[in-house]
Amino acid sequence: MIAAIPSPTVGAFQLGPLTLHAYALCILVGIFVAIWLAQRRLEARGGEPGQVLDIATFAVPAGIIGGRLYHVISSPDAYFGPNGNPVDALKIWQGGLGIWGAIALGALGAWWGARRIGVSFLTFADAAAPGVALAQAIGRWGNWFNNELYGGPTDLPWALTIHEWDHAAGRAVTDAAGEAVVKGTYHPVFLYEFIWLIILAAVLILLDRRLRLVPGQVFGLYVAGYPIGRIVLELMRTDEATIILGQRINVWTSLFVFLLGVGIVFWARARDARSGPDSETDRGESAREDGPVR
Repeated sequence: MIAAIPSPTVGAFQLGPLTLHAYALCILVGIFVAIWLAQRRLEARGGEPGQVLDIATFAVPAGIIGGRLYHVISSPDAYFGPNGNPVDALKIWQGGLGIWGAIALGALGAWWGARRIGVSFLTFADAAAPGVALAQAIGRWGNWFNNELYGGPTDLPWALTIHEWDHAAGRAVTDAAGEAVVKGTYHPVFLYEFIWLIILAAVLILLDRRLRLVPGQVFGLYVAGYPIGRIVLELMRTDEATIILGQRINVWTSLFVFLLGVGIVFWARARDARSGPDSETDRGESAREDGPVR
């Protein structure tokens, strides 16, 4: 093999008495981008400055808790198996957030936050969807820092170099000479997912501009769109996972979420049709026409 994508040998950095974990920093950058884009899009729908940040104070903690819970529940042996340590379930900085749990509890938190400040949840969800996809994309670089989320061995030019990793120390295992131990070169599944999420975010924004979508449909398209790529990527992964009927649990979850997203798209259209000409849909479309470009 002529070349390969390098991976970091250190995923945690000391800043005085503080330990900064690259995985957590990537998540924080993703959250910042998501809030910024969602706020712009919500204002284009008639929202007010600061409303997305208010909702995020409910949605973000709920999403992180949900993501961690899904990861621990779907990979119990790592924490409760013979060689597991239940305390490690709390060490989110070592990696391990299940997007399905993050979306579920994050959406619940957003619904509660939107209700408290008087914003339509569907309007907020449509505004936030592309930014959520971008946040996921940025967060995937945390997997790169942690030398995780890769597929089978390959010698393709874009193969990813993976090191033997000490999750507790947040760095690669070293040999007697102090050199990082290379495990091999593998398909960079984290990078494939990053690219897919960037494409998904762009498509959502484009469809929102070009089509007369009703409240809830952009969110539904996000919910249905993400699993399409995720199924392909799950089939490429070689790390340990809970297997149900011969498939990784995330494959079955992806299929369920895809159907849920399709259901949301059709439900939103039916809901709008029942609401009549004075519905929130017409007010939302008017706001988009008069508001700034998203």
